[in-house]
Amino acid sequence: MATADEHGNGIHIGSVRGAFAIGDHNTVTHYEGGDAPAGPAQEELLRAVRALRDDLSRAVESPQITALSGELTETEAEIADRGAAGPGRLARLRTALADAGAVVGLLASGAAVSQAVAALAGG
Repeated sequence: MATADEHGNGIHIGSVRGAFAIGDHNTVTHYEGGDAPAGPAQEELLRAVRALRDDLSRAVESPQITALSGELTETEAEIADRGAAGPGRLARLRTALADAGAVVGLLASGAAVSQAVAALAGG
């Protein structure tokens, strides 16, 4: 709710869906589900995640492989929905990769995901 100025002018906004800006020199970018463009590093991570998921579908099932597969699925969804995997998702993916290290270390796709996560997470 806004109050009127000395001239009786004011702004009242009842409801908003999406993004908006008030004032001069503003830029607003709003993405909704699946429309967000992923940057080149995120696109590379997405390709590597998909390749590793495909490779893991042929691996012997274990609790670590199941957990990693779940993180890969969530990472893919986050990139598709938001355009990027956030820091929390990258940290969880890094942990899952380490936990499933014995299998991941044997797969070129596992190395690609590990490298992409390291590049995005800063090390």
